[in-house]
Amino acid sequence: MSKQFEFWFDLGSPAAYLAWKRLPEFAQKTGASVAHKPMLLGGVFKATGNASPVTIPAKGKWLLEDLARAARKDGVPLAYGPGFPINTLALMRAAIGLQLRSPERFAPYVDAMFDAMFGAPRDMRDETEVAGVLSAAGFAPAQIMALTADPEVKQALIRNTEEAVARGVFGAPTFFVGDKMFWGQDRMDAVAEVLAA
Repeated sequence: MSKQFEFWFDLGSPAAYLAWKRLPEFAQKTGASVAHKPMLLGGVFKATGNASPVTIPAKGKWLLEDLARAARKDGVPLAYGPGFPINTLALMRAAIGLQLRSPERFAPYVDAMFDAMFGAPRDMRDETEVAGVLSAAGFAPAQIMALTADPEVKQALIRNTEEAVARGVFGAPTFFVGDKMFWGQDRMDAVAEVLAA
C-alpha cells in the first residue's frame, strides 16, 4: 500500500511556510505522497475559539523567535510583511481554485504566495502588490481573481475548513497520517516515524 500524509495549511502561517519549504525533500525521504489541503485558518480559529499566537504578546514573542531559529536551521529566509497577520481569504480561495481547476499550477502558486508572504515579503493586503506577485510568477491576475469569486471554489474552501475543524485541526500546519494528527512544522520527524512504521 502506498504511503500518504496530509498537509493542511493556510498561506498566512509562517510555520506552514517553513513546512512547505521542507515538503519536497521530506516526501522523497519518507517515500510518501502529499495530499495538500488548503483551509482558511481564520475560519478554523473562529470555530475552535483559537487565535493567532502573534496576537498574544508573550506567546507571539516566543513563537517568532522560535520560528526564526527553525528558519536559520533550515537555511530558509523568514520575514514578515506589513500588517502581519493578514486576512488570507482571497489567497486561499485562489489556492483551492487552482487545485480544482488547474492542479499543475497549484504548487507554483503556493510557492509564489508563500515567498511573497515570508521569503521576500510584500504587502499582500494590497491587490496591486498581489497582482504583481502573480504576474511575476507567470499567472494572469484577472484569471486568479475570477477564481476567488467562483461559488464552487468558495464552497470548496468552506468544506475543507469545516472538515479540518471536524477532524480536530486548530492551527497550521497540521499533518495527518491516517487518523493520527500532528501540529506544527516541528513535528515532521514524528510524521516520518509514523510513515516508517
